[in-house]
Amino acid sequence: MWDDPTDSTARRECTVKTTDHRRSALSFFTMGSSCSNHLGIPPGNGPNAVGCTDFMMDHTAEGTFFRLYYPCQEMESAGKPDWVPYKEYFNGLADFMKMNRALSERIFNYLFGSFKIPAYLDAPFKSNEKCPVIIFSHGLGAFRTLYSAICAEMASQGFIVASVEHRDQSASATYYFCEKPESERSNASLTKSSGATQQNLVKEWMYYRALQHGESEFPLRNKQVKQRADECILALDKLTEINSGISVQNVLETHFDWSTLKNSMDLCRIAVMGHSFGGATVIEALCKEVKFKCGVALDSWMTPLDDEIFPRVKQPIFFINSEKFQWAGNISRMKKLDSAVIQRKMITIRGTVHQSFPDFTFLTSNWIGKLMKLKGEIDPELAIDLCNKATLAFLQRHLGLEKNFNQWDPLINGEDENLIPGTNVNLLQSAI
Repeated sequence: MWDDPTDSTARRECTVKTTDHRRSALSFFTMGSSCSNHLGIPPGNGPNAVGCTDFMMDHTAEGTFFRLYYPCQEMESAGKPDWVPYKEYFNGLADFMKMNRALSERIFNYLFGSFKIPAYLDAPFKSNEKCPVIIFSHGLGAFRTLYSAICAEMASQGFIVASVEHRDQSASATYYFCEKPESERSNASLTKSSGATQQNLVKEWMYYRALQHGESEFPLRNKQVKQRADECILALDKLTEINSGISVQNVLETHFDWSTLKNSMDLCRIAVMGHSFGGATVIEALCKEVKFKCGVALDSWMTPLDDEIFPRVKQPIFFINSEKFQWAGNISRMKKLDSAVIQRKMITIRGTVHQSFPDFTFLTSNWIGKLMKLKGEIDPELAIDLCNKATLAFLQRHLGLEKNFNQWDPLINGEDENLIPGTNVNLLQSAI
């Protein structure tokens, strides 16, 4: 999520030092509530109201866990879920940023605890047509809820979006369930209800795994990106079952009726999308699963990928980059995916930073946002709007959608005053 690369080249450009984190935390605290009065995650602009719910297949760490965004019935009475569901996620963010947990939890909860996802929790599904599908992969140190501005926009435009929470120890925090010892089990376990199942499970938290001193980065990240791609494919497999009407057990106690999604999805029109480490996951997933018809990689971090997979990716890819994050070595790896026969496009959004894609950019005041590198020079809502519109145009083109998203086709080529066609990074021929 934050500044992914830890190799020496990228560290100079991208890594926020521990002392900066502590200084930023103090700055957070001194701001008080004044910075949260008028801030919030922008809702979707499409014609559909947006619902969301969580799904966990199998209570173990090997199952799939995702937040689903979907077109829904208008539900003014329905609640909207907390942006950060549990305090443990704040603890994970503190670990990732190398900050004190106790202090960070108080600060993060004070500043971000009141924000809501721009979607109705467990609202009934409603769509007049079959929905194309997007599987979304988060960045390093993030989790499933932190890209709700993008996911809600896609759902408002008619997509069903599964935002996966990865269990490869690249999320700042995630969880699964362990079975309670026999002696602690509820007598209710004699029944078959899901509530009884829940009573016999205990939540187990999994936190971000930092590189050990002297540890080489590539072997760890390469192993993680392969697991991440598998988790995206598993989420798609589960959606395929749900679409076919197979009864599925959700370990989480939600009020959403999953049977209403039967025959709701257009499984000939599936894309994979992700930010940073999630951008690398997009490439890996495209290589592993041909059901993904195209991919959108937001400010992709290419380090985790094997060079050998590049010629094996056969689907169209759209790289949408920030102006401040990328560097020559990373861009040159993207260029290895260039093709004369498969469309590979790249644009750069002017005035953006790496964190212009997650929701944090909408939830901090201007000066704190810039101090913490959560905001660039461009208005964050304008930046995400350009990103979303360009994405929708690309998806229409390569999923064969009958929509009006092609009105934004010029954005795919960087034709806007706030866009750069290709990249702003100077590449030496030797780097390519």
